[in-house]
Amino acid sequence: MHLAVEQGQKPLSVVITAGQRGDSPQFEPVLEAIRVPRLGLGRPRKRPDRVRADKAYDSRSNRSYLRRRGIKATIPVPADRVRHRLKRGSRGGRPPKFDKDDYKQRHAVECGIWSQRSGPQVQQRCQ
Repeated sequence: MHLAVEQGQKPLSVVITAGQRGDSPQFEPVLEAIRVPRLGLGRPRKRPDRVRADKAYDSRSNRSYLRRRGIKATIPVPADRVRHRLKRGSRGGRPPKFDKDDYKQRHAVECGIWSQRSGPQVQQRCQ
């Protein structure tokens, strides 16, 4: 189960896949499934203002997808990628912007994901 959760811990989209599927390849389908209805008339909102994710979602394809859609990202860079970039020197490129204070807001999202995955409405079946 792959989820997108708002800051108030309400699920925005749910994509269910096989248990062995990785999280990062499901990043785009989860964001594409977001539909937030407007209070009045109009199309549902499909694009979040910001995405807060953990290190597993730091990939070139995920970041370029977010840039194409105009979505701000708060995703930390794994230490091995930082070392590799620094080892390349000036050819290593500029590191992506990362706001530590904004990343602390991710706790509410993790609580929302945990409540959805461990709640009574979700059951795991093992054979």
